[in-house]
Amino acid sequence: MSTIAQHAIKRAFNFNAGPAALPLSVLERIREELLDWHGTGMSVMEMSHRSPEFESINAAAEAGLRKHLAIPDDYAVLFLQGGGSMQFTMVPMNLCLPGKPVDLLHTGAWTHKALGELKKGILHNVAATTEPQKFTRVPAQNEIKLSPESSYVHMCTNNTIEGTQYHAIPETNGAPLVADMSSDIASRPTDVKKFGLIFAGAQKNLGPSGATVVIVRKDLAERADKNLPTLLQYRTHIKEKSLYHTPPTFAIYIIGLVMDWITAEGGITGIEKRNEAKAKLLYDAIDDSNGYYVCPVEKSSRSRMNVVFRVAAGDEAKEKKFAKEAEAAGIVGTPGHRSVGGMRASLYNAVTLEAVQALTQFMREFERANG
Repeated sequence: MSTIAQHAIKRAFNFNAGPAALPLSVLERIREELLDWHGTGMSVMEMSHRSPEFESINAAAEAGLRKHLAIPDDYAVLFLQGGGSMQFTMVPMNLCLPGKPVDLLHTGAWTHKALGELKKGILHNVAATTEPQKFTRVPAQNEIKLSPESSYVHMCTNNTIEGTQYHAIPETNGAPLVADMSSDIASRPTDVKKFGLIFAGAQKNLGPSGATVVIVRKDLAERADKNLPTLLQYRTHIKEKSLYHTPPTFAIYIIGLVMDWITAEGGITGIEKRNEAKAKLLYDAIDDSNGYYVCPVEKSSRSRMNVVFRVAAGDEAKEKKFAKEAEAAGIVGTPGHRSVGGMRASLYNAVTLEAVQALTQFMREFERANG
């Protein structure tokens, strides 16, 4: 929680799955700059997106992403709208080649949504699925059956609902790899060169909702038919540096502040260490509970971002009680996704070790009182 010096503001331990926790220092900087950004007499919310001031904000956010993710020069960085879900349509519109299917690695709810868009007339192939295992793990390399010539391969690196994550990037035999990284971007080092395109809604690890980051190899953006709607072509946004039309200015500004915060935390390697420590603490608490708490995910596929677990063998009354009492203790966002039930704690970059310590302490107390 917060100190008296911070006007006794009550801060929850926030485990929401997105929109999610933002670093306190970033929120304080937003507050500080809210009415007058750098002597302009304006809030960023009030600025023209064509002004030199906003152009500098936009450039700083891009530069921060390029630095932390080591993005090569032959990749564009775009700030778009429509969320990660818009990319389920925009990627095939821009990257599909005639007669060459899209290969999809099916690992849960978000690849199911991507598949739903591909089923609307796009040649595709489910190259691997762990649905028979109830998505409790990601596919092994030897389970992936790629098409001889695919337009690209679609994957989701971290599955927020199922609590699974890839810990090795699949081989695609030269086909461009498209990754939905909405929930684990900037949480660990990424070799961007292994991907043709990466997209991520900002509202988990990068900032607030409203902006979607797309990192795309520039040559792939040239695949698109020039008769596609202008706004739905990546090349439009590459050419105009994400300023073709009014972008989500305030969200982009906050992404830039989060990039500064990552620098202060020791860069992506510092962030990765924090995330490993948080995940270990919570998984250890689950595994050391003699079965009172159980994580259904196979250990090799466990997510460091979204930890899912059941309470008392999936006793729904106890799980509801857990969520209610946790919230009363200032621990919010613990119920699992409505489609799967159970509990879920999202440990995105801005979630502190202190928050995870509070959660594990609460778990031990809850087990003592309700075991």
